[in-house]
Amino acid sequence: MLDRLSLSMRASHILVALLVVIALVFALVAWSTGDRFYLRLATEALIFAGLALSVDTLLGYTGLLPLGQALFFGFGAYVSALVLREAPSFWTAIGVVFLSTLVVGLTGGVIASRARGVYFALISFGLAQVVSKVVFNIRELGASDGLRGIPVLDIEFGLFSISTNAPLAFFLFTLAFILLLYALAAYLLDTPFGRVLIALKANEKRVPFLGYSVFGARLAAYILAAEIAALSGALYPMLRGFVSPELMFFAVSGNAIIGVILGGVGTLAGALYGSILLTLMRSIVGTWTEHHLIVIGLVFIIVVIFLPRGLLGFVRPRLEAVLSRRQKP
Repeated sequence: MLDRLSLSMRASHILVALLVVIALVFALVAWSTGDRFYLRLATEALIFAGLALSVDTLLGYTGLLPLGQALFFGFGAYVSALVLREAPSFWTAIGVVFLSTLVVGLTGGVIASRARGVYFALISFGLAQVVSKVVFNIRELGASDGLRGIPVLDIEFGLFSISTNAPLAFFLFTLAFILLLYALAAYLLDTPFGRVLIALKANEKRVPFLGYSVFGARLAAYILAAEIAALSGALYPMLRGFVSPELMFFAVSGNAIIGVILGGVGTLAGALYGSILLTLMRSIVGTWTEHHLIVIGLVFIIVVIFLPRGLLGFVRPRLEAVLSRRQKP
């Protein structure tokens, strides 16, 4: 018999599998029509979905609102770009991003994880503002212009390779990469570690009586979210060929939070759906009118009023009920 968390995770897995099917159908249609623009746009949507996934890891499971999560997304993008300019190797770039984010995430986590509620949100926002302004003023990092000239990359897999300049192949690779990050987050959150995080969100004063450290659990969740954001950001320069300080700005963090709320806080799958939907809306509606933010704002208000748990927050409980009935004898 599955417990509530495992049942929710299984429902999320089904919804993510549906997302994969939709993505593959889209890829087939785009390939048959020779459409490069929407393949690139969809790839970017997947990359930012990784950032939303990191936000939901904190907001949905520990109750911590990270207003500056774009710090790690931009950090991963810059580190990846710097490595690729010197040594154009995907695996080297990912390895360096992972290790450097471990250090930066640990440092930021020690500072931010001691705070609670709005104070955590403000500290995370402040850290992102400080780092983004520092990057904005360093000429060696391109200052306000950012880093350009990231070379086209061949991602080696031994028997074959994938070029970042091939829209369909890189879209499918990005889809697999983000799914891997989702699988990692879902696996860890479905362990006793995930249950400790949920206990923190419910009543952190009782957690020490269970034999767990509140600070240690928060710090681990912070580092996990930082890694997911940074590894997602590492793909950005491979797609666009440049990075800029704007990737660390509050607008990027804000869009990720909006995407999580649209999809459903604490669903993981909802973070992917919501972020992809938001990215596509910004681009498609933006081609019709320069006032696209008004349209997005209205959609956000409607969802918050009529679907307070988000799109998947409305769907997933019904799917959980179906799964629950099926496992009963």
